[in-house]
Amino acid sequence: MTSHLENLCGPGKPLRPEPRDSKEFHGLIRSGITRLKDATNTDLSQESRFDLAYNAAHALCLAALRWNGYRPSNRYIVFQVLPHTLGLGPEVWRVLAKCHNDRNQSEYEGIIDIDERLVTDLIDAAHKVANAVTGLSQ
Repeated sequence: MTSHLENLCGPGKPLRPEPRDSKEFHGLIRSGITRLKDATNTDLSQESRFDLAYNAAHALCLAALRWNGYRPSNRYIVFQVLPHTLGLGPEVWRVLAKCHNDRNQSEYEGIIDIDERLVTDLIDAAHKVANAVTGLSQ
């Protein structure tokens, strides 16, 4: 039976199969956990905490995708496939998808609309990803 991730592979599609790399996997987790810890520092600005938490979540989601043997062609797909890589539901990936859109507006259009609630929700979602991805065996 073809998996959901396999269906996303091929010409013009967002994933390609690539064997796991233990060093890469553990490096992404280490990076994600460090950034997530730093994102909880309330002495930092909202924008800094958002950037840290978003990049932590991305690194952790990418680690999950790489553990499953795939490499993405775009940043967004790592959030979309969370139900298939870590079994996480829409309560997690929808927050991450919104934050991805907000990150793009900030990075590419200079629109920064980040509030405490969004940062808190992002950190909570990233913690759920961290808990799930650190449970994967290498």
